[in-house]
Amino acid sequence: KDLIDYLAAKRELAGSLVRAVEAGALPLRVTHNDTKCNNVLFDGTTGEPLAVIDLDTIMPGLMAYDFGDAVRFAASTAAEDEPDTSKVALDINKFKAFTEGFVGTLGDTMTDAELDSLSVGAFAITIELASRFLDDYLTGDRYFAVKRPGHNYDRAACQIALARDMERKLDEMKA
Repeated sequence: KDLIDYLAAKRELAGSLVRAVEAGALPLRVTHNDTKCNNVLFDGTTGEPLAVIDLDTIMPGLMAYDFGDAVRFAASTAAEDEPDTSKVALDINKFKAFTEGFVGTLGDTMTDAELDSLSVGAFAITIELASRFLDDYLTGDRYFAVKRPGHNYDRAACQIALARDMERKLDEMKA
């Protein structure tokens, strides 16, 4: 109930980017929609990136969601299924480093509205994934593979803990 209550309470903020698209304030882009480090192949010797994989998820989307999913995965202090939510937080230093690289590479192609949307994108995609994990848990673990009883519940709780920390840090993230 606590997880559902939190998700319901954050509906407006988490849905703000969808409303911005509908209002014409944010453009749709070609996006990957699963931007995690484990969807990049790296050279085993040099560590250099070789290719982006899992291309079946490419479709129109928001730059903020691709940014946010990468941040959710890379700047969390814990694995996305950590059962001890006291270990879960946004590492603001990793967030800043990722943001500098992302904006430094793509900044010239981004609108001001897209730049302003990045932090909320990280929060929104974390909320979306939490709701997907919780839905899967409540409907019998039919979508996400599970390794233990309650695995999708742990994933949902972990992502909500991360979203709560992101929410506390939104002003710092935006800066």
